[in-house]
Amino acid sequence: MAPTCPRPLLRYRSFAILLFTPLLLLPLPITVPTREAKCAYIIIIMAVYWCTEVIPLAVTSLMPVVFFPLLGVQSSKSVCLQYLNDTNMLFVGGLIVAISVERWNLHKRIALKVLLILGVKPALLMLGFMIVTAFLSMWISNTATTAMMVPIVQAVLDQMDNTEHDVTMMEQATGQTNTVIELEEKNASDPTPVQVISNGQVLDGTRSSEEKKMKKRICKGMTLCVCYAASIGGTATLTGTGPNMVLKGQMNQLYPNNNDVVNFASWFGFAFPNMILMLVLAWIWLQCSFMGFNFKKSWGCGTVRTAKEKAAYNVLKAEMKKLGPISYAEFNVLIMFALLVLLWFSRHPGFVKGWASTLFPEGEKYITDSAPAVFIALLLFILPANKPKFIGWNSSMSDPEQTEEDIKKPFLSAPLLDWNVVQRKMPWSIVLLLGGGFALADASANSGLSAWLGHQMTPLGSIPPWSIATVLSLIIAVFTECTSNVATATLFLPVFSSMAASVKIHPLYVMLPGTLSASFAFMLPVATPPNAIVFSYGHIRVLDMVRSGIVMNIIGVFCVTLAINTWGRPIFELDTFPTWANSTTNQ
Repeated sequence: MAPTCPRPLLRYRSFAILLFTPLLLLPLPITVPTREAKCAYIIIIMAVYWCTEVIPLAVTSLMPVVFFPLLGVQSSKSVCLQYLNDTNMLFVGGLIVAISVERWNLHKRIALKVLLILGVKPALLMLGFMIVTAFLSMWISNTATTAMMVPIVQAVLDQMDNTEHDVTMMEQATGQTNTVIELEEKNASDPTPVQVISNGQVLDGTRSSEEKKMKKRICKGMTLCVCYAASIGGTATLTGTGPNMVLKGQMNQLYPNNNDVVNFASWFGFAFPNMILMLVLAWIWLQCSFMGFNFKKSWGCGTVRTAKEKAAYNVLKAEMKKLGPISYAEFNVLIMFALLVLLWFSRHPGFVKGWASTLFPEGEKYITDSAPAVFIALLLFILPANKPKFIGWNSSMSDPEQTEEDIKKPFLSAPLLDWNVVQRKMPWSIVLLLGGGFALADASANSGLSAWLGHQMTPLGSIPPWSIATVLSLIIAVFTECTSNVATATLFLPVFSSMAASVKIHPLYVMLPGTLSASFAFMLPVATPPNAIVFSYGHIRVLDMVRSGIVMNIIGVFCVTLAINTWGRPIFELDTFPTWANSTTNQ
């Protein structure tokens, strides 16, 4: 009877958390009736709700709109302004471009083309999957990238398996024929051939068992590499994943005079080399863990392509053939995508004047990365999906075979994107989650909670900054396994900002590692959607993911620590405590 007792209680888990969390915390604002305490009361409740997900994350994110005004922390007007600010508009614009790439299958064409170029040797195939997944994840959502890549991986693995089965059956048939011939040629009373057959069967059985184990390990490695590469790739660009946008928004909230220190170009210069390093180390780890690092076998130096490799290549080639030649719509989306990246990089490069300050008076002050993102998004709703047809005004001047129906068609066809597609695919919950985070950061700063937290952390000034950053990265990497990465960044970054101000180190020195570590959800299927998608295909167990994920977390923290202590220092001037951070904390 004892084991069955907790089961009925589990039914009331969500209700109990929803009801008792505010009641148990109620003494805080009653006994300490200050704005700081009231703000902390709401933040702790939201943290519990975000971690337990008793109500949807986006719904929890709306709590500041109701409770900050009621408790006198901030006015409704101030709170609501945070839900669609500059950073959220950058996120929305980037997502609309990503949706257009998905709609016209441009991401699949890029993926297959790269895989065909790299080759299908075991090591190269895994590296190809990881490079493609990471690159696509830089621009479109990690979930969409994984959802597209895993079926391709599955198709390649299935075809390799089928080909191997066919080859094995042929070898067995050939072996049996040869054995019969040998038996007929030799004396029937000689027991030696029978013994050879028996030993051969044992050897074949052992080899078959080993091959099955190896096949399972390859399946695990090939599928895991996709979800890991998706999480790693999203860190390379400012719009690649939610935590990056949280950092951008909270930097603008907490340090309004920060001279746009975190923009698309500066972030890319810092995070892209870190992504490359992580991707290489992850590939080496997965190779050693699941496939063995046999240089000749993996890379196929000087060897002929096997039947399995030919089958894998044929699958990729067949998928590419299904897409057909590049369409007018795909070409247009590719041009818009390239133009957006160019506008982001050249707006404020840092080493020369960007187009914002060159073409527009005071453009550096007024124009941010959200402007080109929304501009390209607008163009996607205008540019036609089909090539416009130029028709003469008079029917006599036009082609005689042209029908009246063709003449009535509008000059511009349907656009590259329509709102129904965007509405269906846009992750509005993330937009609200970002907005809720910005509202919390703004309220923390204005209520004085951030300053109070910073004052409590003053003793940390005696600890070396690099060790603080490393420990914080490890804490975030563990915490993000159980909660949303956006929620994790939202909760911790304001605290890290206050701590940096109290010990007089550059805020980005602790906020950058915290932001990147929020994306290191490698250990559990529930940690992030890419992990869940890969796990659903049934090749891996939770234990496999935990074993690989622990090492992946260590690799991630090592790479981030290396990045902020090497090339990150000159990019963000991390050796100095900036005046904009000092003036903000003194306000």
